Amino acid sequence: MDKIKDTRSFMRITHRYLGYFLAGIMAVYAVSGVLLVYRDTDLLKKEKNYDKVIEKNLSEKEIGKELKIKNFEIEKTEGNILKFKQGIYDSSTGQAKYTKKELPYVLDKMVKLHKAQSKDKLSPLNVFFGVALFFFVISSFWMFNPKTKIFKRGIIFTVTGIIVSIILLMI
Repeated sequence: MDKIKDTRSFMRITHRYLGYFLAGIMAVYAVSGVLLVYRDTDLLKKEKNYDKVIEKNLSEKEIGKELKIKNFEIEKTEGNILKFKQGIYDSSTGQAKYTKKELPYVLDKMVKLHKAQSKDKLSPLNVFFGVALFFFVISSFWMFNPKTKIFKRGIIFTVTGIIVSIILLMI
């Protein structure tokens, strides 16, 4: 194993091996991040049919929540049959027939990992990943000697990146 002599060698060695360790999860976050940008489209989504029995006589809000359909809205009512964009719900039997566009299984799991909340089982992984990425940001300044041209150029790129990020946050 590499010898840690000082802060610089510690940062370089840790940066290297943590980078190798997290290569897979970085790929997952990269792909799912791109997919999340296009979540309002049907990119890579396939239509899936559902025939499900839920509680009877639910309100519009409850139906949407039960069927996990965002922006659920009943368009028409004919007797006990409530028609909505994705299908129908029979309030007397509780039967709902509807379609949803969903990502393939593996891509869906990747996106759910990316969107994990504190209550999810995998939230510690998200926190670890976020802290590791922040470590990459900090440790990158120990990759080169501060007196070198490449380090000084790196600082210019860093400042430029910070300015561009601030501008993008403001628009």
